Amino acid sequence: MARAPRAAAPARACGRLLVRLVLLLLLTAAVLLAPVPRLTPTATSVPTAPVPAPAPAVPAVGRAWPVGVRPPILRGWEPPATTYGRGHRGVDLAAPAGTPVRAVAAGRISFAGRVAGKGAVSVELPGAGDPPLRTTYEPVRAVVKKGDEVEAGEVVGTVEATGSHCTETCVHWGLRRDDTYLDPLSLLPPWLLRRGPSRLLPVLGVPLPS
Repeated sequence: MARAPRAAAPARACGRLLVRLVLLLLLTAAVLLAPVPRLTPTATSVPTAPVPAPAPAVPAVGRAWPVGVRPPILRGWEPPATTYGRGHRGVDLAAPAGTPVRAVAAGRISFAGRVAGKGAVSVELPGAGDPPLRTTYEPVRAVVKKGDEVEAGEVVGTVEATGSHCTETCVHWGLRRDDTYLDPLSLLPPWLLRRGPSRLLPVLGVPLPS
């Protein structure tokens, strides 16, 4: 009867070892099954450049081309990569000297005069956002003055024979919101952009001119 405690000792040792193995397996499984933590922006050491806010949308408030019905576009809008970078801050429209220049949309004349020897007219468009949009036309001999109210299609001047940066006579048409240059063509609705030059159609009973 004195040998019973000695026989129970190995059994207790085996039980403790088995418990430890089970605990070790559970701990290992918990580590392996734990989700991998995601890196947050604060955990990275590489700074990211701020994303610039998109420019406000331009409402299609235009109701007329500056010159003609659908004038040839000699050069389109090419926004510069930086504020002072190279680019084309407007659209060049072919137009002979003396061609009437019309306001694309209703607004108020904010400038009419000469800049660097070239005639220029600027029209502020109310109700087109804050700050308001402003269209510019040059080289133009103005027939309006600062403060005048104009309607869409109203003549604001005529194309000057000199002062153009095109290889042929043209009007440089620009659009700005504060100091940001925008595409002037975005002022025109699709129906006006697609409309071609008007054509004379024959009338029944009336002979065509020979």
